[in-house]
Amino acid sequence: MLAAAALAIGLAGCSSSSKYYDPAKSNRTETGFRNNYAQPERASFWKWQWERITQGLPRPPANHYQFPVVKPDLAWIKANRKAPSVTWIGHATALLQIGGQNVLTDPMFSERASPFSFIGPRRKVPLPVQIAELPHIDVVVISHNHYDHLDRASVEKLNLQPGGPPLFLVPLGLREWFNDIGITNVREMDWWDKISLGSLDIYFVPAAHWSARGLFDRSETLWGGWVFQNLKVPATTETPVAEQSEPYSVYFAGDTGYSKDFRDIGERFGRFDLALIPIGAYAPRWFMQNQHVDPAQAVLIHEDVRARRSIGIHWGTFELADEALDEPPQKLAEALKEAKLPADQFITLKHGETLKLEE
Repeated sequence: MLAAAALAIGLAGCSSSSKYYDPAKSNRTETGFRNNYAQPERASFWKWQWERITQGLPRPPANHYQFPVVKPDLAWIKANRKAPSVTWIGHATALLQIGGQNVLTDPMFSERASPFSFIGPRRKVPLPVQIAELPHIDVVVISHNHYDHLDRASVEKLNLQPGGPPLFLVPLGLREWFNDIGITNVREMDWWDKISLGSLDIYFVPAAHWSARGLFDRSETLWGGWVFQNLKVPATTETPVAEQSEPYSVYFAGDTGYSKDFRDIGERFGRFDLALIPIGAYAPRWFMQNQHVDPAQAVLIHEDVRARRSIGIHWGTFELADEALDEPPQKLAEALKEAKLPADQFITLKHGETLKLEE
């Protein structure tokens, strides 16, 4: 029950009067942030924990956590400033190379996704790469403040990387948290806000989720996904054609339940070359449906945002729900078949595997 209590810190709470209240913004209420679209009433966390105890859940995967781990080609990654690529490090952490920028999503390199070092969801698959081995990270994007997506030790290490800290792009309300731990190179963003870094445009977009790091701060900070659009720019003497990166667009969904937000995103941006979409931590549906999509809904997101190709994330690293850790890719394959989509249109990667996106 101690583990359940630790996890409850991230899954419970109440909101207070919000300093971000704006009557012109539908997501900024007097009592905190809210989703764009209504969801069913929150189910009981403690009922879920009782079911887990009495039913012996989650069950271990068939391979007993022996997932293949690939050591990334770090020499190629460090030399690459032109070709778009993505390296899945695990869970929602990916190294995205786009527009000449090294972008890290939801960096989580710690042993536990927990406010405590001795209890809480523990990493089941070893890290394929350490922060110190990565190329210089230019941008870090955070989807929301849950412990498996915003890890204090990881962002502190990135802030101290050789060559200077990255730019941290965070949801509205999180800058103060970063400033309090000594990280000042931070920009807060609301839904649909945009920042441009050279030829790369980065947008913060809606998701169906929530936030909390304690028992009494639910929905006090925002949550969402990220869009990256690398635009072809005319050659200059400073950036000749041979050194320019290719146009490419990527959508990182972060952590989310299913909603009409994804159709809105697809309509606004038209089409993505790649989408990183969560496929795990979905069982039981009566409890997880508001916050985590299942593989069938992940396929719907893939279609809604009009992705040419998608990669499944948010699975196979931490046991956060009741499905076996190796089940999401199997269910994804079934969902693609049901939707009559090619299997190579929505794939999963090994931990540490790099996909060169121009191929």
